[in-house]
Amino acid sequence: MPESEKKQITLHGIPAAPGICIGQAYLVGTNSMEVVRKYPVRKEDVTEESARMRQAVKKSETEISLLIKKMQQDNSQQSFILESHLAVLKDKMFFGSTIETIEQQQVNAEWALKITVDRLTHNFNKIEDEYLRDRSSDIFHVYERVMRNLVGNDDKGIDTIHKRVILVAPDLSPAEASQIRVEWVQGFVTDRGGRTSHTGIVARTLQLPAVLGLGNATTQIHTEDVIIVDGIAGLVIVNPDENTLVDYSEAEARYENHLFEISKFSHEPATSLDKRTTEVSANIELLEEVVSVKDKGADGIGLYRTEFLYMNRRALPTEEELFENYKEAVDLMEGKPVTIRTLDVAGEKVAKGLMAPHEDNPALGQRAIRFCMRHPGILRTQLRAILRAASHGKIRLLFPMISSVEEILAVNQIVREVRQDLESHNVEFGRDVETGMMIEVPSAAVCADLFTPHVDFFSIGTNDLIQYSLAVDRGNKNVAHLFQPLHPAVLRMVKRVSETARDAGIRMAMCGEMAADPLHIPLLMGMDFDEFSMNPQAVPVVKSVVRSLDHGQCQALLEEALKLPTADEIADLITGTYGDLVFQHPLYAQDAPQDQPE
Repeated sequence: MPESEKKQITLHGIPAAPGICIGQAYLVGTNSMEVVRKYPVRKEDVTEESARMRQAVKKSETEISLLIKKMQQDNSQQSFILESHLAVLKDKMFFGSTIETIEQQQVNAEWALKITVDRLTHNFNKIEDEYLRDRSSDIFHVYERVMRNLVGNDDKGIDTIHKRVILVAPDLSPAEASQIRVEWVQGFVTDRGGRTSHTGIVARTLQLPAVLGLGNATTQIHTEDVIIVDGIAGLVIVNPDENTLVDYSEAEARYENHLFEISKFSHEPATSLDKRTTEVSANIELLEEVVSVKDKGADGIGLYRTEFLYMNRRALPTEEELFENYKEAVDLMEGKPVTIRTLDVAGEKVAKGLMAPHEDNPALGQRAIRFCMRHPGILRTQLRAILRAASHGKIRLLFPMISSVEEILAVNQIVREVRQDLESHNVEFGRDVETGMMIEVPSAAVCADLFTPHVDFFSIGTNDLIQYSLAVDRGNKNVAHLFQPLHPAVLRMVKRVSETARDAGIRMAMCGEMAADPLHIPLLMGMDFDEFSMNPQAVPVVKSVVRSLDHGQCQALLEEALKLPTADEIADLITGTYGDLVFQHPLYAQDAPQDQPE
């Protein structure tokens, strides 16, 4: 379709990572498992390029025919599926269209094939009949076979992209996300996922604008469509008109300028107007992110999620592997604290042959510390590595998903046994490691006073605490609006925990995304937190807000907020009191481009 005839549409999703980017879409995932490079073909080489495509199709036909023959010899009843694949190969909409694209656009066969399949699967996805709609998978399987014969057996991944694009995908696995090269990928949008999903976390870590949970982005957007990703408002604008492009280009420039200005002071302490200092640390999943942590001026690592060390590998990591990883994190932070959370899995594969059990509701099942207590050998190995690394720098040990005193007592006993074992074998380890627990389930928050004799610090994980307290699946876009950090129940629970920690004289931190939002900082300041920890990108912003606040006034604001019955009224109170402060951030810019009509 000519560019002039493309209609602007606006898709609404979940704002997962702030920022704005404008560029060409590139579909990956269900509609295009391969990342395909496009390059021009000289006019005199077009015939040869078409022949290459024909050879790949011919080879695919031979392969499929041999499979059919073998299946028939085995009396298999499933050969009709492959026969349908043969029909696809011969269909002019598949083969003929690809040859036509090569000849008319003078592009390589791989790119022409990709364009053809994207168009066909898009059309299939619009069919109402479910059976017919599902036949698009046959096209995709044929596509994979032909593509493999075109390019050989080389696996193409996201890391092979060599042009500036915005990724559009059903979802991005951790392995795919780890392949993203920020010099080529401007941002990404997905059908699934939410602000606190793994994809969202990766987006913020890489500082790439992202809108997730769009539902049908991969059917609404095509490769090479011009799109705008507004990671602040949660909008994706497809085929924007000239006025929209101008508005968003200006908004993008304002946003980048604001980040530049506040970054000038990001390495200074976050000290309030009345001289109370709060540590502002960063959350990480990968060792490579330490560079971003230091670049953004974080005061430490407030949460090192260690799950990645266990995923997508043939065997569990050894104690030495873990030790080297943790030691490197400590070394890179150069004396600043590193809080390491023990393994927190829920239904994911943990190395080959070891899987957290499938459960209908893994969020309420054998996850985190429950999984580790079921596999104490895994926990002991990790604890040995952490304690050994602690001899090289300041490490805090954090246990996730503690819901009862019995659990923390059992975990502490294992820690003591590991220490005794290290000592008995004359292995060097850190002897003054602080141990803490996540407050992320209501039972831990309500009974916080019962835990204080057994830990050195609390760290509130607001993502899970809010989810469990309000019974809201934060990744479900149908109820995501009910995920309210300012809900009166959440505030009262957090305040209760903070008071308990203060009365007991133990350290109090928050490592959930609630602390990354400038709107929440005045109330959290009023609760006397010792540390906020968040995605590295948010550190300069939060430090800037803390420096602009008076701790005493924040305490008074908190008391007023706790009298209000709804999250909206509490938000209005904050914005009415500190509107000039929080609104100065582009997240809340009043002159940001408004939602465009579809």
